[in-house]
Amino acid sequence: MKKNCVYILESKKDGRFYVGQTDDLVERLSAHNRGSVKSTKCRKPLELIFYKTYNTRSEAVREEARIKNYKNTEKLLMNMALSSNG
Repeated sequence: MKKNCVYILESKKDGRFYVGQTDDLVERLSAHNRGSVKSTKCRKPLELIFYKTYNTRSEAVREEARIKNYKNTEKLLMNMALSSNG
């Protein structure tokens, strides 16, 4: 999938979340689950729980930063669910 997007992964090992952005979601997910991404290497396996596409990379980068500012995971997921319905 060659599209600018923001994604959220959940570690099936420890239940923690990872937020990122990419222009190739399929390859990025494969990299995470191969252990090629330093920040998630010890959290495999990872499951995609949310993604949203954007017209430009700069929009995706801004959204990634906004999401990473959330301190409460439940609040983050609630916001993501609401924004994907609208």
